[in-house]
Amino acid sequence: MPQGRFPLAIGAGFMAAYRTNVRYVNMNRVEAAAKGEEHRMSERNRIGGDRRRGLTRRGALAGIAAGGALLAAPATLRAQGRARLRWWSPQASPEQLAAYRFQIERFMAANPGVEVVFEKTSDEGYQPQMAAAFASGEVPNIVTHLPSFAVSDYWSNGLLEPFNEVIEAIGPEKFFPGANDIYEIDRGVYAGTGIGNSAANMLWVRRDLMEKAGIDRIPRTWDELRDACRRMQGGGVYGAPLPYAKNSMTTLTIIGFIHLAGGSVFSPDLEVALDSEATRNALEFYASMRELCPPGATNYSWGESLTAFVSGATATGIYTGRVLINVNKQNPAIADHVTCATYPTISADVAPWTFNDFPSVMIPRQAGDMDATKAFAAFLFDPEGYIRQLHAAPGHVLPVLKTINDDPRYRDNDIIRKYPAEVELMAAAAAAGHNLGWETKAHRPNVKAGAIVGSGVLADMVQRVVLNGENVDRVVGETARAIEAIMKS
Repeated sequence: MPQGRFPLAIGAGFMAAYRTNVRYVNMNRVEAAAKGEEHRMSERNRIGGDRRRGLTRRGALAGIAAGGALLAAPATLRAQGRARLRWWSPQASPEQLAAYRFQIERFMAANPGVEVVFEKTSDEGYQPQMAAAFASGEVPNIVTHLPSFAVSDYWSNGLLEPFNEVIEAIGPEKFFPGANDIYEIDRGVYAGTGIGNSAANMLWVRRDLMEKAGIDRIPRTWDELRDACRRMQGGGVYGAPLPYAKNSMTTLTIIGFIHLAGGSVFSPDLEVALDSEATRNALEFYASMRELCPPGATNYSWGESLTAFVSGATATGIYTGRVLINVNKQNPAIADHVTCATYPTISADVAPWTFNDFPSVMIPRQAGDMDATKAFAAFLFDPEGYIRQLHAAPGHVLPVLKTINDDPRYRDNDIIRKYPAEVELMAAAAAAGHNLGWETKAHRPNVKAGAIVGSGVLADMVQRVVLNGENVDRVVGETARAIEAIMKS
């Protein structure tokens, strides 16, 4: 999930709002929560009424999203004058930008009265960017590829438009079973949907280095992984590219390690459960891997970690399926030796846990031109454009629509044909995956997960224990109390 910089040409109003409202974060949580609850109650009533009466607009949205009638744009979009829709996403590799451009141009050709502009946001810095946009009212029309826990946080503050009409226009029967459950924060109302699935903490290995080191199978446990990394390290190659910086990748990595140690950050009822033996074991493992990572790992985020493995600087990797296309384009000499597995656990009796951030689609409640916005959101899932978007980074963002997963056009891709076992494994792991907003099937959804990730307290815990050598009991206890304070805020 490479980082990027926010576009400068955003307007004086946005920049002024950013400077004066960067401390916004919660938008006066008490007031926002009250407004959010009032909004959610009214939306439940409105959507229920729409279901009883039938919704003309939904028919229009379904018309534009339907494959056969895709280019027959609804008259309502043409009659309202020229609309300008802004699309934000942190995912913007050259291949993805080309796919987005195809989708945008096709939608605008079908809708002469609508202009769509893509604006890249930052993977690490989306929270202050979104906060400033909400505070100023200068919101994008549609935001994609943010994690589901961000959607939950914004929804709980009354900042998002319900997504029910868009899901109906796409066709709820097309989704994998349960794909939208994580977005049903309030019964019967969806805060967003997934633009795809991801398996963010897959273990990537090179068979050639394993064979050279006399390793006959992919590590299943932490002890096996540590041993394999030690044996493969040397000659300028390090064992692993784990992150140790205070950023989201370190946060998500330690969350994964806690689960891979058999623990969780919260109990199913959302009581803070961080102060546990599993957390201490996770930190001990994290610390033991430091000597097997490059010196620069103290500054690693998603892009640096990915590049370390793809370039051949490390023998293993931890990332999504973007590894596959990057290796084939940037380091084809190792392309035939690369494969993946679910990340090892503390012992063989602990089940794997895959971090799926559920890359999402959401619509800010303050957005203008709502009919056109919802039509475009549904249009993103039109097979021709959606498959192009998935093919931009095969295996990185996996389809949420079963109809697309089964579509021969999706399977007709060089990377997917070359690595069928890896793509299938990632798809299965992601489908069973979780994140801090929904740690296991037994857990309640956690609408404060985004605030916890954004606070950096978990990454700070890693740095204090692993890099600074502080007392683990004291640091874990203080971190648990910091998380409790966020939950009560």
